[in-house]
Amino acid sequence: ITNLLSAIPYIGTNLVEWIWGGFSVDKATLTRFFAFHFLLPFIISALVVVHLLFLHETGSNNPTGIPSDMDMIPFHPYYTIKDMLGALALLLMLLLLVLFSPDLLGDPDNYIPANPLNTPPHIKPEWYFLFAYAILRSILQ
Repeated sequence: ITNLLSAIPYIGTNLVEWIWGGFSVDKATLTRFFAFHFLLPFIISALVVVHLLFLHETGSNNPTGIPSDMDMIPFHPYYTIKDMLGALALLLMLLLLVLFSPDLLGDPDNYIPANPLNTPPHIKPEWYFLFAYAILRSILQ
């Protein structure tokens, strides 16, 4: 995938080597991509918060031309308290579900005692591993 950048005229090969951290995919490349994938959600979340703050500070664009300054409610403390109460209610419901009914969302097969010498025939991987499971099943023993 990163090799696609080498198709950019003049700077493509230099860009690929800069992203790879060398002349081939190596430990430095994996470390960079791991750090990028770890930090990207935090960066996006920070940009969303800054966007919302600017939006609530200046207001959104009003194409009708009607002045909307009269009906504005300050974002803080009204909406922040409302959002915090909603998040607290959601966490409380999740906590009650986990503490008082822990088996509700679990798989009943988890309570079958494990036998390392005998693999049960009904075992099937989760949906995101089914492609690899199908490949393994297609190979004859």
